[in-house]
Amino acid sequence: MAGLDVNGVDGVDDVLVVGEALVDVVTTADGETRDHPGGSGANVAVALGRLGRPVRYVASYADDARGRALATHLSDSGVRMACDPHVLSRTSTAQATIGADGSATYVFDLEWRLGEISVGTPRFVHVGSLAPVLSPGAETVFALLDGLPDGVRVLYDINMRPSLTGTGEAVTANIERAAAYADVVKASDEDLETLYPGVGLEKAAARLLEIGAGAVAVTRGGDGASWITADGRVDVGAASVTVVDTIGAGDTFSAGLVDALWDDFDRDPREVLAHGVKAAAITVSRAGANPPTRAELEG
Repeated sequence: MAGLDVNGVDGVDDVLVVGEALVDVVTTADGETRDHPGGSGANVAVALGRLGRPVRYVASYADDARGRALATHLSDSGVRMACDPHVLSRTSTAQATIGADGSATYVFDLEWRLGEISVGTPRFVHVGSLAPVLSPGAETVFALLDGLPDGVRVLYDINMRPSLTGTGEAVTANIERAAAYADVVKASDEDLETLYPGVGLEKAAARLLEIGAGAVAVTRGGDGASWITADGRVDVGAASVTVVDTIGAGDTFSAGLVDALWDDFDRDPREVLAHGVKAAAITVSRAGANPPTRAELEG
């Protein structure tokens, strides 16, 4: 298992993002194909960097043309690496096909492993998607979560990829194990239906709260988003926007949650959700995972 350095001086009072980096090879509805640097973790890190938050990133990619494109994409948004990413022989890809409604379907060529990580003392840790589910990297992720300093807030985005990880008891067990660390679990309504088929949104969220999550933030597409705790549920509506594609929408929403909670973790959930929805709406209005800057979000 890769080593963890929890005593490093780097990474104090910042956000540590843990999750896959890859290149989306996007085929649009008109048949055009383009490469877009992305991956769930990379999208979150870039979104936070563009919002001006100090962010370090834990991921892996190769020292190849696509890996160098990823590195430039990250550094251009102020993202610093918290590990040596060059532990793969080739950079992972996701073949993304965009439907007429802007929705994306994916076919992955992906490997998830991690080198030694400098954890530091972050204010937030954001873990997402494949990070706690796909071996061998998942074991490193859980070691990181186990060793976090007291007081670090954890946000976990379920972001299920059943075409890559499958479903079933083992996947559910890892997702629930990660959720138990989380102050906030973020999921789409589709994630919850895949995780707990036929149960319904309310009961699925209740299950995550019983496991130990502090709150569950659920995106519901055109129906908006919800914040669910043991005390009840708060809903906000969706933003009105013309959708180009949905790549990176959920990742931007997750980054928006971190941004909204940065200085006040007890902030009104309606404000937190609205902030995430507004950020995601900007991302879906343009091609690829292209999150807004602070000026765009507040303009």
